[in-house]
Amino acid sequence: MTVLPSVIGVLGLSSAPVQAAPLLPQSSPLVMAHAHPLDWLMGGLNAMVLSLALVLGLLIWQRRAQRHIGWLAGLMVGWVLLIGAAPHTPWPSAVALVLGPWLVWMAVQYLLRRVRRQDRRLRRVLLLQAVMLPLALLLPIPPATLALLASWWLGGQLLVAMGWHVWHLWQDMFLPTLEERYPRTDFIVTCALLATGDLAVLAAWLLPGRGLTSVLAALCLIGLGLQRVREFSRALTQAELQVLQGELRMQERIAELERHFDQVAEAKLEQVTERERKRIAADLHDDLGAKLLTIVHTSESDRISTLAREALEEMRLSVRGLTGKPVQLLDALGDWRAEVVSRLAQANILAEWKSPAEDIEHTFPARAYVQTTRILREAVSNIIKHSGATHCVVGCSAQDGYFSVVIQDNGQGIPLELEGRLDKGHGMASMKSRAKQMHGQCLVESGPGWGTVIRLTIPL
Repeated sequence: MTVLPSVIGVLGLSSAPVQAAPLLPQSSPLVMAHAHPLDWLMGGLNAMVLSLALVLGLLIWQRRAQRHIGWLAGLMVGWVLLIGAAPHTPWPSAVALVLGPWLVWMAVQYLLRRVRRQDRRLRRVLLLQAVMLPLALLLPIPPATLALLASWWLGGQLLVAMGWHVWHLWQDMFLPTLEERYPRTDFIVTCALLATGDLAVLAAWLLPGRGLTSVLAALCLIGLGLQRVREFSRALTQAELQVLQGELRMQERIAELERHFDQVAEAKLEQVTERERKRIAADLHDDLGAKLLTIVHTSESDRISTLAREALEEMRLSVRGLTGKPVQLLDALGDWRAEVVSRLAQANILAEWKSPAEDIEHTFPARAYVQTTRILREAVSNIIKHSGATHCVVGCSAQDGYFSVVIQDNGQGIPLELEGRLDKGHGMASMKSRAKQMHGQCLVESGPGWGTVIRLTIPL
């Protein structure tokens, strides 16, 4: 009969006397039929430990950044070999003294790497211990005494390593950045698992038999393995979420680049268009304008001179629209009033101009100014040529973001034959088209005998 050292109890075996190797193998149906329920439990726990070790090995193979988990997988395999092989050999003490220090070395290495620490001197000391401790079997010391000393020595190392590990996890919970901070829930779970390992060590020291020690140690290893698998699953979920977020950011960036490209292209087109407008305006002013002005001053025909003067005014208006310079609304009102009142007075029509009561500080884009001027000219021309009116009222207002002009005469109105076809007579289609280009509207109200009302409304 051989005395099994207490160190085996620390690692999941008892220090109770163990018989020599049985005559029947443990897998024999006769032995399994009379097996104790604890043996069935330990067999199931050992199978779970080996399965988790295999799973961790496969996960490490796929993700080399988590290679430190290989220490835990090695510890699981070694522990199963020790608890399954040592009691059934003729020299259980020798097996325990050979495997025990290596398992302690793997456990300490795992706990160190788990908190991103490394200590070469400690690693060398543990390796030296794993090599030298089996040589203690050659000393003239009773096996029971040697087993007791090894049990307390290796178990103490495990307790210190687990306590040191918990202390560093506690510090990691208060790191400055959220990404580096250790989760509080994981800390509580780790403390519970390591506390189970501590209880296994204390049970090996204080309680005879290997049952409670083996169960607690197996539960500790299974819990640590499941915790690592859960971390792998959580990391995979976070990676998938980051990939999805990256795709969304990429789509947003692409959309932003497309918008930026459109803006640059639009700005470039606007620059080219503006440059071309200025060139055309300069050509009109320098060439055509000079020729028209020559005709105005040198023509002997009043009609030709008048037509040339009107063409010159139209050309100047077009040049003003091409240059793109905005016009103050007050200045525009002054120009329109002078032109409308002057033209109506020349036609012996009394003109009444009503401007806004308050001072307005709005500006008119150049194109809007030109289009509005031409609408007013067309309206005045219709009054002079077709209405037969003697009085005309022009009212202007600017409020709620809109500029409105109402032109009302006391003429004969639009004839009945044009009723329902106002867009086709007296330039109405042109006026409405110009208003639409400014995102506004031009309405015409008329009837025989009560004059015509033109309402122009455009946004400021």
